[in-house]
Amino acid sequence: MERILVTTPAKTYPIVIEQSFNNLSELIQEQKLSNRKMCIVADENTDKLYRQAITEQLKKVTDDVYYYCFKAGEQYKNLETIYDFYKFFQQNRFDRKTVVVALGGGVCGDMAGFSAATYLRGIPFIQIPTTLLAQVDSSVGGKTGVDFNGAKNSIGAFYQPEFVYINTATLETLPKREFSAGMAEVIKYGCILSEQFFQFLIEQKQSIKSMEHTVLCDMIKQCCLMKADVVSKDEKENGLREILNFGHTIGHAIETKLEFELLHGECVALGIIAILELARKRKEITQQQLQQVKQLLQYFDLPICVNNVSQKSIYEQMFLDKKVKQNKIRFVLPKGIGEVYTTSEVSEKEIMEAINFVVKI
Repeated sequence: MERILVTTPAKTYPIVIEQSFNNLSELIQEQKLSNRKMCIVADENTDKLYRQAITEQLKKVTDDVYYYCFKAGEQYKNLETIYDFYKFFQQNRFDRKTVVVALGGGVCGDMAGFSAATYLRGIPFIQIPTTLLAQVDSSVGGKTGVDFNGAKNSIGAFYQPEFVYINTATLETLPKREFSAGMAEVIKYGCILSEQFFQFLIEQKQSIKSMEHTVLCDMIKQCCLMKADVVSKDEKENGLREILNFGHTIGHAIETKLEFELLHGECVALGIIAILELARKRKEITQQQLQQVKQLLQYFDLPICVNNVSQKSIYEQMFLDKKVKQNKIRFVLPKGIGEVYTTSEVSEKEIMEAINFVVKI
């Protein structure tokens, strides 16, 4: 078992990395969450795969286990689904001691966390991420929320879980496309925080792709350590935490305008390539560095260009981004591999050229 502590002003909590669910009940007891109502929230796919295993663990610490299953897909990450969560919580008389157990990928964790953050002004929740993207990124740090009126994650709350329980064995049932999408977030960490980690990914890419357990666990642990460090220093994205949005501003816009035809990680990959090209033109990275990242993304079967979407519509969509300040879009730009900075001083011409680099008509 690997254990990492996340320390924020709101809460200190552990991330546990395991190869099974066998120690979940012990961790619940350790965190003093036993003998309460517990509600597993999962989408249709994860519910079928893991409900029984999680239920067995929860039954060791409580007699009151409930289940709420919702339709899978980013298109259901909205207030209508949250409304249904609330109705279920109310009908079953959930109180402020009730624990919500988020079992699934990023969509599930974001919505279960948001419903927990807002029901009765806040009830406890646990993150049990089952996708690579959720394990290395979205389950850690307390960002919860939903999409609204065409804007990604525009309604939400910073609300920390009681703990994060990562069972790496769940990746064995993950579709290859979903695993690849998670690798976009993994590669992001190398680009923004650690050239050494980026080199590790290049050196171990075959082992990662063939899902060798030891290398996979090491990779996930390193991502969680980097995310925990950033979140501990800036819980509510007032400064440093903005760097975690590398590639996301353009990526989110593409994701939304394509109506979620591509996965989140696939769109992040496109956003990363676009931003790297912008930085290359500013002479802040070299052509060779751009090619290194591009080749690593391609190795993990991630897209480097897309069509069937208007470049101008992507540009306009970006103004719905949460990081827009005084009508200026904030970008995370690289200085080589492993170091980035944030700026609003990017011209429309530069942005359009970056978009055009990945969006082909």
